[in-house]
Amino acid sequence: MAVYMLQLSYTAAAWAELVKHPENRAKAVRKSVEKLGGKVNEFWFAFGEHDIVGIVEMPDNVAAAAFAIALAAGGACHNVKTTPLLAIEEGMEAMKKAGGSGYKPVTGKK
Repeated sequence: MAVYMLQLSYTAAAWAELVKHPENRAKAVRKSVEKLGGKVNEFWFAFGEHDIVGIVEMPDNVAAAAFAIALAAGGACHNVKTTPLLAIEEGMEAMKKAGGSGYKPVTGKK
């Protein structure tokens, strides 16, 4: 399965509700991810631009996009960002393929 990093921010209304009624939203999210064929690895609260950062495994980009769309459409989250992640080995393979691609940068011309 492909691995994705999710980053999102809660709306003020969502934070107000969570302050009144604290809830581990990772449990609720897990059900949706699993229904789309995925697996939740971990979620964390974060400081800064995003309130939540999570790592999930999804069967494909369509399932990952479906989950991101569901989060954004729900109204409690905004600034939803999904980043595909490559294992180091996959990155190494990509570097090797890039080296054999034949691409010539404009800066390399003389």
